[in-house]
Amino acid sequence: MLDRTIAPNFKQIEDVKFVKAAAHYLKNNIPVYIINAGDQDLVSVEFIFQNISWDTEKPLLPRITNSLLTEGTSTLTAAQIADNIDYYGAYYQTAYSNDKSSLTLFSLNKNLANTLPIIKELLVDAIFPDNELQTFLRNEIQHLKINLEKNAVIARREFNKALFGNSAYGYASVEEDYQNVNREDLLAHYKTVYQPANCTIIISGKVEENTIAILEALFGNWESDAVLPAFNVALKPTADKLVYTEKKDALQSAIRIGIPTINRTHQDFISLQILNTILGGYFGSRLMANIREDKGYTYGIGSGVATLQHAGYFFISTEVGVDVTKSTLEEIEKEVNLLKTELVAEDELQLVKNYLMGSLLGSLENAFSHAEKFKNLHFYGLGYDYYERYIKTVKSITPKELMTLANKYWNYNEFYKIIVGKM
Repeated sequence: MLDRTIAPNFKQIEDVKFVKAAAHYLKNNIPVYIINAGDQDLVSVEFIFQNISWDTEKPLLPRITNSLLTEGTSTLTAAQIADNIDYYGAYYQTAYSNDKSSLTLFSLNKNLANTLPIIKELLVDAIFPDNELQTFLRNEIQHLKINLEKNAVIARREFNKALFGNSAYGYASVEEDYQNVNREDLLAHYKTVYQPANCTIIISGKVEENTIAILEALFGNWESDAVLPAFNVALKPTADKLVYTEKKDALQSAIRIGIPTINRTHQDFISLQILNTILGGYFGSRLMANIREDKGYTYGIGSGVATLQHAGYFFISTEVGVDVTKSTLEEIEKEVNLLKTELVAEDELQLVKNYLMGSLLGSLENAFSHAEKFKNLHFYGLGYDYYERYIKTVKSITPKELMTLANKYWNYNEFYKIIVGKM
């Protein structure tokens, strides 16, 4: 009989193999990075554009432009675009983040010559039909009204605003901003951002010999005379460390705590990720053990170290009953300070090391996930030696180094504390 009270032996992960991206440049110097792996006849072609233009007077343009990219061209309606892509068993999606906007095609290799021209048409001839724009704006305003009734949403908006001010990273949308959006501004933003000088292409999957030839024929002659503006993030943290929004009828309080910190380019970032994992970065973390398992204050609590291209931040997030809001804050402070004053036990640290190595290995299941790992490097100006340092740091970091790190980066009195609900 298997004794389930005894944990199975853990086999140490000695090495992690990455499928490294190979660089290629089209005739017009658009960089193409190729992650060639997998046996299935499937390829992903991702077109990525840096968010180089953000206007405080027109803050929604980058996101809405990306959202409506597939809603029609001068020759195809949104329905025709979708039908043509579906006909070949392909799929496309847009994605927007604080730093980048993208359009990705997933297609069978045998159909790439038929599906990729449609994607090109979206990138060079999107027209943003006004009827589609108005429908989108009505839906977004309705979603905004619904979300602003949620304490967690309000807390996240106030947290970003506190850390980064009225910038691309700190902005929180209001209804008036949607009402001020017009098609002419979308077209102007589109022509500025979605151009070859601002484009990076990442191909992943089973990349065949003719894939680059198809790409070259379609995009090698893509030209634009638009001028790339400088991207000014202009981060301005607020002075107030405590932001309290009272909701008299609230049953729960949303709590978000944190501080601006280093990003992936900093030499301490990997070590800070390990420290964060101990505090609140996985289900067995100290915050979960204390505030969920022991106190029963919440269904879940977590912390993270988020990296942006021009900034980084540390955060703790949870929702608790209004009667235990203050107690939760006290317990969070206690757990943060314990990492500054007491060494992490070796068995706890080893568990976290095993978890992190297993997570890294588990995140490399296919060519697409290897492409994601490459993007984490490329857009921060890093090489694959970053992951070599990651593995080395995870394996070798000591309790003393973690305590030093906690004292260096985590001063609870300097943390921003956002509470929405009751205290």
